[in-house]
Amino acid sequence: VQLQASGGGLVQPGGSLRLSCAASGFTEDYYIIGWFRQAPGKEREPVSCINTSDGSTYYADSVKGRFTISRDNAENTVYLQMNNLKPEDTAVYFCGIDYSGTYLLRDAWGQGTLVTVSS
Repeated sequence: VQLQASGGGLVQPGGSLRLSCAASGFTEDYYIIGWFRQAPGKEREPVSCINTSDGSTYYADSVKGRFTISRDNAENTVYLQMNNLKPEDTAVYFCGIDYSGTYLLRDAWGQGTLVTVSS
C-alpha cells in the first residue's frame, strides 16, 4: 500500500490547513484509514480516522470540533480539515491504515507532513 500525505505548513494560531492523503494498493476491501501525529519527544497520537466498512469516524478529544476528516472514494484520497489550529497541534502528521479494526493505524503509513502552528 502507498500513502502520500501533503498539505502541511506554517500557520498562525487560529488558522486552518487541509491535509491530503493519496492512497493506493490496498490488500483488503475494508480498513481504517486516517491520521496520526507525532510531536518531538512525544508518542504517536491517533488524530482522526474513518472506518471504510461503515463510514464511522473517530476523533481524538483534543481535536473534536476543530478537525474534520473526509474521504473521496473516487480519488482514493482522505482529507483532514484542520481549523482553529493551536500551537499544541504542531507535529508531523502521518496518514496510515489499519486492517485490524483499531485506530492505531499500525499496518502501514507514509511519509509525514509537518504542521507548525506558531505566531
